[in-house]
Amino acid sequence: MNFQVTVLKILVACPDGFAFLSDLKRDMAILATSGRDWADRTKRLAARVPDLDIFSQTLVERENGGWKITAQGRSVLEFMETRPLVDIETVPAERVDAPVPLLPQPAERAKRRSERRERRREARERGARAACRRSGC
Repeated sequence: MNFQVTVLKILVACPDGFAFLSDLKRDMAILATSGRDWADRTKRLAARVPDLDIFSQTLVERENGGWKITAQGRSVLEFMETRPLVDIETVPAERVDAPVPLLPQPAERAKRRSERRERRREARERGARAACRRSGC
């Protein structure tokens, strides 16, 4: 996970682009443990600006116990997120005609969804039984 890209992404989503350090740390912990997708995404974004330094480039300012993204920070993040234009003539012909990878099938997604629901239902039931035992039902 790229720390600096993550900071920019969190701050841009905050009201007025400002977040207290405790909130920033909490959000970073959530994203850091969210899996490979987030880490891969931040690495791809960081590759667009290899010499990124959010403080020396004044993309983020320290204010009142927190950090705030600047207008320049917003524009750099927007640049990182824009997809580069591909010249069709520079792409090999076999890549242009390559088949589109298949998305997960609805049956697979439905199965995972029902498994998650079942786990949540079981957890609620365990919690209710434990609360009942504590209260003497």
